[in-house]
Amino acid sequence: MLYEIAKPVVMAVVRVVWNPTISGSAHIPDRGPVILASNHQAYSDTVFLPGQVRRSVNFLGKSDIFEGRSPVHRLVAAVMRGIRVMPVDRSGGNASRSAIEAGLAVLERGEVLGIYPEGTRSPDGRLHRGKTGVARFALASGAPVVPVAMLGAHEAQRGRRWFPRRRPRIHALVGPPVDVQSVLAECAGAEEARILRAVTDAVMDSIHALSGQERVEEYASVMKQRLRAAEGRSPGSAEPDSAV
Repeated sequence: MLYEIAKPVVMAVVRVVWNPTISGSAHIPDRGPVILASNHQAYSDTVFLPGQVRRSVNFLGKSDIFEGRSPVHRLVAAVMRGIRVMPVDRSGGNASRSAIEAGLAVLERGEVLGIYPEGTRSPDGRLHRGKTGVARFALASGAPVVPVAMLGAHEAQRGRRWFPRRRPRIHALVGPPVDVQSVLAECAGAEEARILRAVTDAVMDSIHALSGQERVEEYASVMKQRLRAAEGRSPGSAEPDSAV
């Protein structure tokens, strides 16, 4: 309920201040389950993308956002849940299975699931290696995977914690669904790990074709670990390939 009430109000403010744009939204089916797979450039992605999509979008968000005990953290957590951001523990094992189950429940209801295959924000604006969670959702549900590129978000957010600059204008570019069946045909008889990686790479190929970003075959989380270590901070724990 909060989502439906807040969305037009929030987007009215966003349009006045930032005036983001979107194109290609006709590629998103009007009904039925669908997976929106986007690059992740800035915190604002989770507002600017679903806010411009006609249908309600359920996004997976890292559980850290929901874990603070201060009044501010609790308020943020309540708002995030209200706008359909679901907490995801990215530590792997049972945590990853719970995240997959939560995402599949969204798709089983015939709704839209938003996911960032990179697993976390890009620390340098490049497109990083995708986690296989997006492939697991696609294969288990049969839902189409629609790729999205957020353009200008990294540059607008650079050096800022929460609110992006007004320029460059942020644009969401939506592409046609990924041809998952062709990938499966090419991988006929292959082991599960290879199939999951092939589908994930096909999704990342589609996002790359839309975004034009420089692409690196390294997880964004690994690069963040290196950057933290170089700054003398704790690098944090590594995330498995299957994380979402």
